[in-house]
Amino acid sequence: MDLAAVAEAAARSGYPAVALQSCVKRYGAGPTAVFALKDVDLEVWPGQFVVILGPSGSGKTTLLNLIGGIEQPTAGSVTVAGIDIASLDDDSRTSYRRDRVGFVFQFFNLVPTLTALENVQLLAEVTGPEAEVRSRDALARVGLAEVADRFPGEMSGGQQQRVAIARALVKEPPLLLCDEPTGSLDLDTGRQVLAVLRELAREGHHTVVIVTHNSAVAAMADRVVRLQSGTIASDEHNREPVEAEALEW
Repeated sequence: MDLAAVAEAAARSGYPAVALQSCVKRYGAGPTAVFALKDVDLEVWPGQFVVILGPSGSGKTTLLNLIGGIEQPTAGSVTVAGIDIASLDDDSRTSYRRDRVGFVFQFFNLVPTLTALENVQLLAEVTGPEAEVRSRDALARVGLAEVADRFPGEMSGGQQQRVAIARALVKEPPLLLCDEPTGSLDLDTGRQVLAVLRELAREGHHTVVIVTHNSAVAAMADRVVRLQSGTIASDEHNREPVEAEALEW
């Protein structure tokens, strides 16, 4: 399957960036079964900056994993830019994760013996030509052109997370999925990282979905989805999102 062609056709047709329909995720079976998600319906549109809130165990990370093709739904469908993720074979699902989705996690997962540039190049080299040029461009987009030759141990936490974002961006994914991206950062560095993610959505090339338990982050989102015990408790649009610099937690 040509995933890029499917996604391009979906974009022209006005499909949502992400659509979950009657989505269920169950672990185990019988009386001991645990439902992480229960009959979830959700649409996210291209270019939106969406924050998904909820306490631990509410299903946030499971939801992100389903959208990212890391896990499969037990029932229902997950469609991203017209691509039915659940119908993909293993090779196509790997291609989807590699080419269509950028992942940013709470922990930076940088290789400590490689420079910032080399960490980004690790992914650039398997996703297209001119790996070094694209990697330098990605670092510049997150404001880190000047630290390209530094090792992770020579950078602040905020800088390391921005390197991780640059690594996700280097393949120009339409979808950025962020799991607690400020969870290990202090307020000032957390604001810096969120400002970068907000700007990426504003550029119009990326749909950004963040899952977090930090309710303060919701103030800067276009849209706030709250999960509770595997179901959507509320889904609201922010009329006047604030800038990252105004956040407090």
